[in-house]
Amino acid sequence: MTSTHAFWLAGRQAHGEDTFDVTSPWDGRLVGKVSVPTDAQVEEAVAAAYAVRDEFAATPAHVRAAALDHVSRRLVERTEEIAQLISAENGKPIKWARGEVGRAVSVFRFAAEEARRFNGGEAQRLDTDAGGQGRLALTRRFPKGVVLGIAPFNFPLNLCAHKIAPAIAAGVPIILKPAPATPLSGLIIGDLLAESELPAGAWSVLPVANDHMPALVQDERLPVISFTGSEKVGYAIMDSVPRKHCTLELGGNGAAVVLGDYSSDADLDWAATRIATFSNYQGGQSCISVQRVIADAAVYDRLLPRIVAAVEAQVTGDPSDAKTDVGPLVSEAAAQRVESWVQEAVDAGATLLTGGKRDGASYAPTVLTDVPVDVTISCEEVFGPVLTVTKVDGEAAAFAAANDSKYGLQAGVFTHDVQVAFRAHRALEVGGVVIGDVPSYRADQMPYGGAKQSGVGREGVKFAMDDYTYERVLVLTGLAL
Repeated sequence: MTSTHAFWLAGRQAHGEDTFDVTSPWDGRLVGKVSVPTDAQVEEAVAAAYAVRDEFAATPAHVRAAALDHVSRRLVERTEEIAQLISAENGKPIKWARGEVGRAVSVFRFAAEEARRFNGGEAQRLDTDAGGQGRLALTRRFPKGVVLGIAPFNFPLNLCAHKIAPAIAAGVPIILKPAPATPLSGLIIGDLLAESELPAGAWSVLPVANDHMPALVQDERLPVISFTGSEKVGYAIMDSVPRKHCTLELGGNGAAVVLGDYSSDADLDWAATRIATFSNYQGGQSCISVQRVIADAAVYDRLLPRIVAAVEAQVTGDPSDAKTDVGPLVSEAAAQRVESWVQEAVDAGATLLTGGKRDGASYAPTVLTDVPVDVTISCEEVFGPVLTVTKVDGEAAAFAAANDSKYGLQAGVFTHDVQVAFRAHRALEVGGVVIGDVPSYRADQMPYGGAKQSGVGREGVKFAMDDYTYERVLVLTGLAL
């Protein structure tokens, strides 16, 4: 008998009146049952967060840091158990699931470090003008208010960590909503936080259905919304609450640019391997997976067969097998959508070099060339194990092709020329440029977010803490400076 997982309401376990099943996208087996909060319980969580906001903001830094350190340590202790849970509910290959737990360990550790140094205050002398003589300004940061954190399914542990850890570090209460398809990993964070001494109401983890979100989004007691997910949903949230502070991380269709100076056999083997790996890891279900390869004509003919071979070498299958590189997508419907986009491109004249086959929720790693610029797979985020390869002439054309997208999250540029690296940093309309590697690299302490329709604001622990707070100035008068 599968037990029903409780949710976390104002720091304590609770059960609702209904449950829903969490099943594996790989084999359909039941992973767990999750209790659903009632409307009254959601109200209780919001009211508790709102009521505790002043107390939590005044909680000593060492208390918040100790809680975050505790979660980081406990994640280490339970790594294998949690990785198996991520793999089961998400379909992520176990080796990537273990990596995700490792990243969450770092997120909570970074947050503990930031909690100890955040909001120390910055002094500014004001006697630079005669009217400011004897005056000193002290600037500190204070919470904007309770955060509603909405996390996606593709990194069910680490992206929940990126919502909740910065909030706790900054002394900001948070209501965390994990994705309905993958709530169990987020609830684990609740298990670990419940072992700490944070005040009741400082955090809740509520696995509510998506159709219950409009009421939470509209609630005036939740003035800050941090959302990671689709462009359509993210901008709908922002449009519905124009006076709220919204941080949106909305994905992209990441470009990997391979320039002409990246031409040795070792260079091209490295580029092809990295491209193949990170167009397919997580089943391509990553905002910064490689979707577009833009190759200079000087290397295209030597690079393309290497990419195809590296993609075909990806091991697909059971996500619980440590040898598996590519597991299923989150659902059969997701795989069917990818299948339809690839077929649309082929019907419009694209050349299918490998892949293009679906088996239930699994979709074979796929490479396309000659893809028309106006088909869906050229314009939108595929969120599946598919990449397109395009030939261009020279650096300027490569950067223009990378920018020819409504998205701008991250880009990778394979080059050895430091001058090109700086030109890429200036030219590419993205939130991050990675030199010598794919756009899929992310360090969890760095600012992470995009330009254009890839979102608004930045994740990354310190940067999220800034986002959750605002500056308040204290002016001291009559000082002998």
